[in-house]
Amino acid sequence: MPERREAETRLRRLRKTEPIRRLVSETALTASNFIAPVFVRYGKGVTEPVEAMPGVNRYSVDRVSEYATRLEEAKIPAVLLFGIPESKDEVGSGAYASEGVVPRAIAEIKKTTPSMVVAADVCLCEYTSHGHCGVLKGGQVDNDATLPLLAKAAVEYARAGADIVAPSAMMDFQVAAIRSALEDARLSETLVMGYSAKFASSFYGPFREAAGSAPSFGDRKAYQMSPANSRQAMREIEKDVQEGADIVMVKPALSYLDIIAQARSRFHLPIAAYSVSGEYSAIKAAAMNGWIDERAMAMEVLTSIKRAGADVIITYFAEAAAGWLKEGL
Repeated sequence: MPERREAETRLRRLRKTEPIRRLVSETALTASNFIAPVFVRYGKGVTEPVEAMPGVNRYSVDRVSEYATRLEEAKIPAVLLFGIPESKDEVGSGAYASEGVVPRAIAEIKKTTPSMVVAADVCLCEYTSHGHCGVLKGGQVDNDATLPLLAKAAVEYARAGADIVAPSAMMDFQVAAIRSALEDARLSETLVMGYSAKFASSFYGPFREAAGSAPSFGDRKAYQMSPANSRQAMREIEKDVQEGADIVMVKPALSYLDIIAQARSRFHLPIAAYSVSGEYSAIKAAAMNGWIDERAMAMEVLTSIKRAGADVIITYFAEAAAGWLKEGL
């Protein structure tokens, strides 16, 4: 009899054909994972391209519902709104004005696409004359003086119909302040998505052009996290969980996949990851120069974020990626 050989493990058998590869895929990316960021501004009939982010626009309130309708048709369940005010001041009063651009946009979207989940970013940076995320005292951001203003903005957005408020200022106790204010306003059903591990990243540049939110002096390293710290990121997330966050976020996504994976292994609530403007613009720029395949690279990045453990992906590729998924790409 011929000598029996040990069974040979040939892993390539699992990669032989596209149907087999789909069958054994460990990560499933769908349009229902996406939140599309949306910039809203004052004016009428405005669809204004963002130069640093090809394919991304700023929409006036009367135009934002058209975009929301397109997203709904693409099976994207949610948007995240960022407001661009007409004027700015030292205390960012436009962020918490009841007739501000974000409350008006929320109402417009809910009127046109009532099933769309609307999240609203809660921060002061777009609204302050100095571009920092809170009230200044002696040239520094005053954490505790900023909290009631963030809470006031969150309540206004919730009253306008926002399903989710998303504090991004990286102030200590911001989730607790907002959760308490929502309870006091009888808006306890509103979800809080904390920008829990938000890093002081060089990937935010194109966003700051889109939102007009670059600081006029200094930087945000005193309140956003150092890219070198992962243990501290877990402490920040744990703190937001304790303060009542319903969803926690890691931002940016691509350079922080390890943070997403650590968070997934430690926390048992939904985890969002924000694939930020610099990630998007880098891919778009390389594709426009013919250096890479835009679809292939964007989908690889989004799949990696999902594989790392994110339940929710905030991405400027949302509409395009939903189309590619539909086409089976």
